[in-house]
Amino acid sequence: MIILAAYLAAMSSFAFIMMWADKRQAQARGPRIPEKRLWLVAAIGGGIGAYLGMMLFRHKTKHTNFRIGFFVLALIQASLLVWIASQ
Repeated sequence: MIILAAYLAAMSSFAFIMMWADKRQAQARGPRIPEKRLWLVAAIGGGIGAYLGMMLFRHKTKHTNFRIGFFVLALIQASLLVWIASQ
C-alpha cells in the first residue's frame, strides 16, 4: 500500500511540474506540452498535482473540461489515498 501512495505522490509531483512548465511555455510562446499528455499523467495518478498546479498557476482554468476533469480525478485519487491510509 505504501508503494501505491508513493506512486500517486510521484505522479502528482510530476503533473504539478508539467502544469508549471506548460504555463511558462504559454507565457513565453514556446513549445507547449500537448493536452493529451497532461490528461494522461493526471489519469494515471497525477490528478491531485494537476489540479493543484492548475489552480496555483492559473493554467487551463478557462477550460471547463480541465477544471471539472482534474477535480474529479483529484477527488478519486485523494479518496484512494484515504482508503490506503485506513487499511
